[in-house]
Amino acid sequence: MIYTIAINLFYNGQMLVSVFDLFSYLRKMKSSDYKRYIGSKNMIPISIIVPAYNEEKTIVDNIKSLLALDYYEYEIIVVNDGSKDSTRDKIIEEFGLTLVNQPVKRSVQTKDIRGIYRSPQYERIILVDKENGGKADALNAGINVSSYPIFASIDADSILENEALIKLTMIFVEHPETVAVGGIVRLANGSIIKDGKLIDMRIPKSRIASFQIVEYLRAFLTGRTSLSRLNSILIISGAFGAFNKSAVIEVGGYKANTIGEDMDIIIKLHEKMKREKRKYKIKFLADPICWTQAPESLNDLRVQRRRWQIGLFDNLIAYRGMLFRKKYGAVGLLTLPYYWLFELFGPVVEFLGYIFIPMAYLFGLLEFNTFLIYFIVAFLLGTALSMGSILLEQISFRKYTSFKDIMRLVLFALLENLGYRQLTILFRIEGILKFRKGRHAWGSIKRKQFVSTESK
Repeated sequence: MIYTIAINLFYNGQMLVSVFDLFSYLRKMKSSDYKRYIGSKNMIPISIIVPAYNEEKTIVDNIKSLLALDYYEYEIIVVNDGSKDSTRDKIIEEFGLTLVNQPVKRSVQTKDIRGIYRSPQYERIILVDKENGGKADALNAGINVSSYPIFASIDADSILENEALIKLTMIFVEHPETVAVGGIVRLANGSIIKDGKLIDMRIPKSRIASFQIVEYLRAFLTGRTSLSRLNSILIISGAFGAFNKSAVIEVGGYKANTIGEDMDIIIKLHEKMKREKRKYKIKFLADPICWTQAPESLNDLRVQRRRWQIGLFDNLIAYRGMLFRKKYGAVGLLTLPYYWLFELFGPVVEFLGYIFIPMAYLFGLLEFNTFLIYFIVAFLLGTALSMGSILLEQISFRKYTSFKDIMRLVLFALLENLGYRQLTILFRIEGILKFRKGRHAWGSIKRKQFVSTESK
């Protein structure tokens, strides 16, 4: 009971920190002249790396969205990681690519590259066709092919807003010591996409996807925003993040043969910078938006949450030597203990609470009033966090303008603790139990084509 209340109080404390940080960011953006850098030749050129494995349904829309970005100099490196579907052929056909002889510097080790494809019509696009080695290996191959000092990673089922890249890259200009920056990830399920652009934002019909909208708002607007303020964020979503390439190469690139590569690379950067006492920043921004697809079936949700928990467990074990070490600052003294206590073992404690607290009441070990107060307090604290995240979204960015959509989000925030949360807890516990067997297995999630205006 104490644990459940403590974790919810901690999360609500994070939300308060996030409120101040977000308002400070919004004030800064109002006076920022970042837009004048959109077409500037003096802006840092950037390489966008898109690892793709069996992404035939979304890859063309993804590339089109990247071609439409408001940025002067950038390249799009799509890494086909041995796909078994028509991902490679669709890219070649849509953009008229042909095989070229291009030398590649191996800054980090990867599986063999079969070929590189380019087109004079779309000079920004580079298609790298390689042997299957996993997402981390594909990202490393993209780093080797890339030409520019900053690279961004984006999932193949995601869409970037036009100004996302310039907002992310400005951090590297304002703070040259920055080694990594993450943008917020939001869900595109149910929204209308045309030629790689989100033109009509909607709440999805899928209840499972709708619950995840509330989850994503809570995770990004509160959790990551607050940890970023302490320069102790441990994960930048693989769906959208930007990195100083030389810093990533220094730590050996992404760790291959793992399903938590996005967390591993951030902890590795923290570890090296702290150990060498170098000045650095790893930031999260709530404004540069990446739209992605969320699972819409229970089975796909189960695969995703199980994978996330396994990746978390794997990384926490790998970097357990940083735990409670003063030389690692807030990362070792606050963030890593938080992840061990609340994110890794939280589902186990909460699950046991659902069993033992009702049993304590049934066997007369717990008075009814205490039993009732516990569940009311736990429900209200959990709901307050979700409601607060929705309110924060409406005050700051107002991406959901329809009153009907807002009310639907509020409804799902209320219902989240009455079944959905318990299911995700079971999936995460399964990830812990299957850690050894599943630590190198990604699993598969069904992708859908983005909804276009023609199918509206």
